[in-house]
Amino acid sequence: MSQAKKKNFKIEPFKHKVEMDPKYAEKTWKILEDAIHEIYNHNASGLSFEELYRNAYNMVLHKYGEKLYSELVNTMTQHMREIAMIVEASQGDLFLEELDSKWREHNKSLQMIRDILMYMDRTYVNNFNKTPVHELGLNLWRDNIVRSPKIKDRLLDMLLDLVHRERTGEVINRGLMWNITKMLVDLGPSVYQDDFERPFLDAASDFYRLESQQFIETSDCADYLRKAEKRLNEEIDRITHYLDPKSEPKITSVVEREVIGNRMKLLVEMDNSGLVSMLIDDKYEDLGRMYNLFRRVPTGLQTIRDLMTSHLRDTGRQLVLDPERLKDPVEFVQRLLDEKDKYDKVIQLSFNNDKTFQNALNSSFEFFINLNVRSPEFISLFVDDKLRKGLKGVSEEDVESVLDKVMMLFRYLQEKDVFEKYYKQHLAKRLLSGRTVSDDAERSLIVKLKTECGYQFTSKLEGMFTDMKTSRDTMQGFNATLAGSESNEGPTLAVQVLTTGSWPTQSGARCNMPTEILSMCDKFKQYYLSTHTGRRLTWQTNMGTADLKATFGNGNKHELNVSTYQMFILCLFNTADRLTYREIEQATDMLAPDLKRSLQSLACVKGKNVLRKDPMSKDISEGDIFLFNDKFSSKFYKVKISTVVAQKESEPEKQETRQKVEEDRKPQIEAAIVRIMKARRLLDHNNIISEVTKQLQARFLPNPAVIKKRIESLIEREFLERDRVDRKLYRYLA
Repeated sequence: MSQAKKKNFKIEPFKHKVEMDPKYAEKTWKILEDAIHEIYNHNASGLSFEELYRNAYNMVLHKYGEKLYSELVNTMTQHMREIAMIVEASQGDLFLEELDSKWREHNKSLQMIRDILMYMDRTYVNNFNKTPVHELGLNLWRDNIVRSPKIKDRLLDMLLDLVHRERTGEVINRGLMWNITKMLVDLGPSVYQDDFERPFLDAASDFYRLESQQFIETSDCADYLRKAEKRLNEEIDRITHYLDPKSEPKITSVVEREVIGNRMKLLVEMDNSGLVSMLIDDKYEDLGRMYNLFRRVPTGLQTIRDLMTSHLRDTGRQLVLDPERLKDPVEFVQRLLDEKDKYDKVIQLSFNNDKTFQNALNSSFEFFINLNVRSPEFISLFVDDKLRKGLKGVSEEDVESVLDKVMMLFRYLQEKDVFEKYYKQHLAKRLLSGRTVSDDAERSLIVKLKTECGYQFTSKLEGMFTDMKTSRDTMQGFNATLAGSESNEGPTLAVQVLTTGSWPTQSGARCNMPTEILSMCDKFKQYYLSTHTGRRLTWQTNMGTADLKATFGNGNKHELNVSTYQMFILCLFNTADRLTYREIEQATDMLAPDLKRSLQSLACVKGKNVLRKDPMSKDISEGDIFLFNDKFSSKFYKVKISTVVAQKESEPEKQETRQKVEEDRKPQIEAAIVRIMKARRLLDHNNIISEVTKQLQARFLPNPAVIKKRIESLIEREFLERDRVDRKLYRYLA
């Protein structure tokens, strides 16, 4: 059985030959060419765009795309040259107007031509990588008009001239400028940049270089900055109205460089008007303007910051080292706070709360506050003044504000342990005399110190408050034992029992008590020791106060609030009207400095002189004679007689305090060394110094020489040993 053969069928094309008019392409292009002429001559209203589109479509369809495209280029080039001749012939200011007018007409004509040749754009242009019709029209405009030898330089000169005229105060046609620069942008970024922007920036650089030189010669710093700010805003406004937005960073960079960057040093250092003058005179607006302008240039803010730091350190050095200012510690600290407030306000209002400026301010304050070794003492005295009397009647918020400012200064101190030593002395006096304005304020400051430095820093301070509360309870028990047992005549005793170690007691204090006072003291001692075992009481007569009822001539009666020492002296005059210095010294057995201060406050202070001194003088000498002042009078019933005492420590007292601080530091340094060596086991000398300093710098800056001595001490006590091979290495002995 044979398999049927498969047959392949083929469809033959239509055999009839279609004859094409040999002049079809020329005739069709002639129609299109005439239409293009009509479009450029503004006679497009009578054209059939549908028919024109079909003709262009057929030419491309019949493979005449190349002819259509090349003829289009020739025709449009011819029109561009005609337009160029018209523009070239324009005179004066009409040149730009004519160019703008022809450009707008060209865009309209180009849109119509592109619509007619849309099919060619989609097919022939894409297939043969030709330039699209619209882009072709722009390129021909660029090459034949904008870059025409007779137009190019003239166009640039007129544009730059208009900008220059506007900079010098003339009013120009911004709308026309916008149209021309937008034309350049539309022709391509390279056209705008090469034909206009680069020369524009060069001209701006020359203009502002000359103008800034004139400004610097005729203006002070503030006026110059106002002019610079105005110029910068004008250029930004110019960009907004008739330049390409991409030009903004470039033109502002030119202004910043010529007007600000190249003149910075001269500006900030101007005599009587530069940065220092602005800071001194609180010119917040001018300083803010300087900050905002200088931040635009790379090293602008650093220039301001460096000069501000230098000025602040010089000012601070004068403030803390001026002997006249050191006479009043409270005023000394207040000046520091005022200076800090001043620069905080400058940074807030003018420098945008810039952290780098705040850091520079903190660094400067830390630098000059620590130039004066008495800064810790003075800050403590300032606190003492405020908590004694300076904050009376002040709201809680204001109290917290003052305490926060004190803490701010405290953070700058490198010797915080010295502050602690003085603060403890002053706090003790306030608590024992009952002269603190607010226990809440006292406790608030201790909480702040505890937060800043830790529990160990404030443990003894908190212990002082605990002792005060315990003493009140103890006195209630003591007074209960006295009630009903004896008559209420005689002195009344109020005792504060202070824990040794928590309070800054003085071992050298001594005095002979009057018999009636000594009797009461013995009774309290007997009561206290009967209720507490293993305790020992030592009377601190230098820290107490007393209220005495005194009767003067003519029956004048007053209640005198005096120190314990003053009370002992006055009690001697119950049995004598006249005593010599030697007799008082022998009867009281007081140390000479304490005796002289007490006598001076009783006899030499006007309005408080319950004693008379012969001969009369401000100072106490060993040959003086003292008499009870019968003629003493005061409009107040209660008279407080404060002990004449230097607000600041005397030189011997200062040396003693410093010695105590150094002694207290030794165990802290040794503890730090042991902690470090216990963790590291083996360490060289320099690294030990570095680690110890790092650990202790929050409290004080240890002296490397002292650290070395403590290392030697630890070696002697066999906590550490030197390495046998490398003697600069130390090993921890477990």
